[in-house]
Amino acid sequence: AAFPADVLDRDALTQALKDAAAQFGGIDVLEYSPLAGLGTSAMTTPAETDLVHMQHEIEFHLYGAIAATKAVLPAMREAGTGTLLFTTGAGSMNPQPPTANIDTATAALRNWAINLHKELADTGIQAAHIGLDVTIGTPTFYGRPQATADQLAPIYWNLHTTDRDQAERTFRG
Repeated sequence: AAFPADVLDRDALTQALKDAAAQFGGIDVLEYSPLAGLGTSAMTTPAETDLVHMQHEIEFHLYGAIAATKAVLPAMREAGTGTLLFTTGAGSMNPQPPTANIDTATAALRNWAINLHKELADTGIQAAHIGLDVTIGTPTFYGRPQATADQLAPIYWNLHTTDRDQAERTFRG
């Protein structure tokens, strides 16, 4: 089943997650990957960054993740279990001037996800950040290596099943 929603439309995002939970009897894992948003606003260097470009990226990357989490976390708390995974590109950990506005927003998401991990320790709910320093099945971006979904899947699976004490994983091709 599909439950499409624009992450910039908080009400639609929340409703889509509620609909998914209703159809499947709950949500065990939320995986938020705002990487698809790259290119949604102009990439800017720090000196060229305009507030409108920064606001868009913060809305997309950070606020979308917070809204999605708020939609599923109460049920996870009630159940005493769940997994929240947040994926960003390498710029969240190693920012580059050409993508300053995107990297700043994804760094904020990374920081928030790691803090969420600490807050949820010992609750049965795992929260973690995954930093990808690769492109997935597409031509390279800024010289980054490529990876396949099969190479990345074990990171997510392990954070959900066995490595629940880990706040962050980085994948470099």
